[in-house]
Amino acid sequence: MLVVAAALLDPAGRCLMQQRPTGKRHAGLWEFPGGKVEPGEAPAAALVRELAEELAICVPPETLVPLSFASDAADGAPPLVMLLYVARTWTGEPQPLAAAALRWDVPDALAGLPMPPVDAPLLAVLRDSLARGGAVA
Repeated sequence: MLVVAAALLDPAGRCLMQQRPTGKRHAGLWEFPGGKVEPGEAPAAALVRELAEELAICVPPETLVPLSFASDAADGAPPLVMLLYVARTWTGEPQPLAAAALRWDVPDALAGLPMPPVDAPLLAVLRDSLARGGAVA
């Protein structure tokens, strides 16, 4: 299963995480917003669609910067590959339409949150890239 996610970074360097709702796999854990890529859909287009559906924001696809990917096949679930993009430009105020809660914080502070297994290594890559002044800085 191919999944896309966004590290939404505001001008203060804070990243948005969303809390998975009750009744979903990994309920209560914190994750990057995003979702599944539909058959025939380009990953960036899927992420733009998912962010509109989940957060009510509009992200120009040309502003998405690919950062990293991670995979997970734990818990007997289908194998998953997650592509993480960085987004610094969007219109609208993020709303928790498909989440229990939203949280903005610097990546170092977010590292202490409980996360699904596929999100934690991606947060580490984001933190490292920002610390080095990498492409997402």
